[in-house]
Amino acid sequence: MPGKIVSPEEWLTARKDLLEKEKAATKASDQFTTAFKGFPMVKLAKQYTFDGPNGKITLPDLFEGRKQLIVYHFMLGPDDAAGCEGCSFLTDNLPSSLAHLHARNTSLVLISRAPLEKIESFKKRMGWNFPWYSSSESDFNYDFHATLDGSNSSTQYNFKESAPDVKGERPGMSIFYKEGAELYHSYSAYSRGLDHLLVTYRLLDLTPLGRQDKEVGGWKLHDEYTEEEKKEGAV
Repeated sequence: MPGKIVSPEEWLTARKDLLEKEKAATKASDQFTTAFKGFPMVKLAKQYTFDGPNGKITLPDLFEGRKQLIVYHFMLGPDDAAGCEGCSFLTDNLPSSLAHLHARNTSLVLISRAPLEKIESFKKRMGWNFPWYSSSESDFNYDFHATLDGSNSSTQYNFKESAPDVKGERPGMSIFYKEGAELYHSYSAYSRGLDHLLVTYRLLDLTPLGRQDKEVGGWKLHDEYTEEEKKEGAV
């Protein structure tokens, strides 16, 4: 039993106390969100080209005529057999329809260093419809610190220097803004900085059992859960 059994009156008292904490958390979240407005941006001078279903495409093309672009750096490298479980979990939590983002002048895409054929195969397996491009022939992942490789002068992750011999793909999200023909980098987040995107966690946080990470362990690709796990849970 995860919680104490109490009377309705005691429950209401506890709920009102929790409500005050919720209000404080919401206010803090609002203050954090406000910090994004007017946040400094860096003008991009470098050109990037990606492989997409219809051939080569540039970074400005990814905006699809909109002013803002959200890029999720998905961990799927050239030698990976499948996508990262954590990145797949996050992608499962992205909006099933991008219409609401599009209506706010914002596009969203996934980018990985794996060749396009591997991306398309994994995308089909997962049943996703998000635009997803390969950066295999550009420095995009290195420049925005989603791939670590000392030989490519990419050793920084989550705004800290990593050991020069640390290599490989890392999760991250980068935001870009377009004004006329000019492109700007406005924001990037990595590691736990992506947690607030995980709606599944937000929902589980409201339940008596919570996230259950220690009891159940890590996340699986959504097509790897057994029927028994989906019916009764893993514990």
